[in-house]
Amino acid sequence: MKRLLKGGRVVDPASGVDGRADVLIEDGRITRVEPNIATADSEVVDCSGRVVAPGFIDMHVHLREPGREDEETIASGSRAATAGGFTTVACMPNTEPPLDNGSIIEFVLTQARRAEGANVMPIGCVTKARKGAELAEIGEMVRAGAVAVSDDGSPVASPLLMRRALEYCRQFGIPVIDHCEDPDLAASGAMNEGQVSTALGLRGMPCAAEDIMVCRDIRLAEITGGRVHIAHVSAHRSVEAIREARARGVAVSGEATPHHFSLTEEAVRGFDTHAKMNPPLRSEEDRAGVMEGVLDGTLEAIATDHAPHNAIEKDVEFERAPFGIIGLEMAVSISLDRLVHGAGMKLAEMIRRFTEGPARILGLRGRGTLAPGSHADVTVLDPDCEVTVKMDALHSLSRNCPYSGWKLRGAPVMTLVGGVLVWRRD
Repeated sequence: MKRLLKGGRVVDPASGVDGRADVLIEDGRITRVEPNIATADSEVVDCSGRVVAPGFIDMHVHLREPGREDEETIASGSRAATAGGFTTVACMPNTEPPLDNGSIIEFVLTQARRAEGANVMPIGCVTKARKGAELAEIGEMVRAGAVAVSDDGSPVASPLLMRRALEYCRQFGIPVIDHCEDPDLAASGAMNEGQVSTALGLRGMPCAAEDIMVCRDIRLAEITGGRVHIAHVSAHRSVEAIREARARGVAVSGEATPHHFSLTEEAVRGFDTHAKMNPPLRSEEDRAGVMEGVLDGTLEAIATDHAPHNAIEKDVEFERAPFGIIGLEMAVSISLDRLVHGAGMKLAEMIRRFTEGPARILGLRGRGTLAPGSHADVTVLDPDCEVTVKMDALHSLSRNCPYSGWKLRGAPVMTLVGGVLVWRRD
């Protein structure tokens, strides 16, 4: 089957393409990207006035299956992803049971194929059952299809174990995705430690709980030659540490979430549990530091940390509520609104954070680009349309979101996976 995306502005940072062109798709692959392609046997999709980009990749989501299908399933999360403009998601292993062996990795891939939505790339555990005691069967998981390892939601507290993980993962060419949090400093905290936590009488989690671990694991990556990726960076000193380490050649990368560059701890003042996450929303100085890290490329990826919870779990006292918010269906609009329209970021650079950056970090060959021969995963954007975040319109099974009612400028309008049009904004 042939499909021709006609008349759009093609923006592919990985290939250095930015200009009006047509994109021809045949049998699930990109075959041509040129102006004025004429074919008589193709389905034509009019992309005039739109931006045609490589399929967006979210390298940090929680799909909850197996174990918590009341919060999200692989199928519902995949639908939410495509409705948010994402063609590929990488799912974290803190399921029940955790993704710590090859058979569970295979289960996730099977469920993803059945869902026929976004591509799903599993991330395995660093340690068995995420308990931080001994390494999981990393080689077995990689052979089954895992693209990285992480104990996300739990830090690898032992520096020796983290060193061994970095050394071992170097053999497989995969990164260790790092939830940086000193468990003693952050213990029992419910939000950022500062004036707001004091005013609210809530126990705080200091920025030092994050940036101390960032510095530790950068140093371990340096001595092992392994690759460490810092997930959901929230503190400005963490950004500075990553920037300095990259300048001296350490194999460290980092990601920012839209909530950490669009919200601060002030969102917690109403004790809204939808504003409770880990790492927590921090000060304005930290928010600005994270945004600057995205703008200057220190943080090479934007990821949602999509973390669904059902209403019963969140409808409790703030300190008892679980951490996490959903983000798949509003992340691209928040990024367009706050980064491109609000901070003057070039559109191509924002697209790079959702495409070439995560594809390179995870080693996803043939994704994150529209180069001929690559997978025909495509995200089509309208950078100027106005949208309102509406809870009753979401595809996710959960509604734990602090953005309800937000009016944003810019949104995805079409998502193609393997050349198939799987979602379109009506």
